[in-house]
Amino acid sequence: MSTPQNGGGDGKPAVYHHEGGNMPAHDHHDTEVLSEASVRGYWHANLQLLGVLLAVWFIVSFGFGILFAEPLNSIQFFGFKLGFWWAQQGSIYVFIALIAIYVVAMKRIDRRYGVDDD
Repeated sequence: MSTPQNGGGDGKPAVYHHEGGNMPAHDHHDTEVLSEASVRGYWHANLQLLGVLLAVWFIVSFGFGILFAEPLNSIQFFGFKLGFWWAQQGSIYVFIALIAIYVVAMKRIDRRYGVDDD
């Protein structure tokens, strides 16, 4: 159970503490308030990143795996037709890379807009 301290109309923000001996440490993030422009910028950057990564995901999975499979099958890759290999293995590697790219990029965006955990 959490109980508020302050915030009772005296102009100070409420700070919630957990009952028991496990009280979280408070730092400068407890009193920070982001401006509306900063929030909009953060979400714009977030949605832009998601749009780019989803476009790459679509091209890799649907484009290379289905639409361009026949032209890619004319190329041999490790003894397999490239279209087949790409649909079975290559797209998985790209998906893993997209996850890593998302993590790194979101950490940068979080730091840029001041919403990081550090």
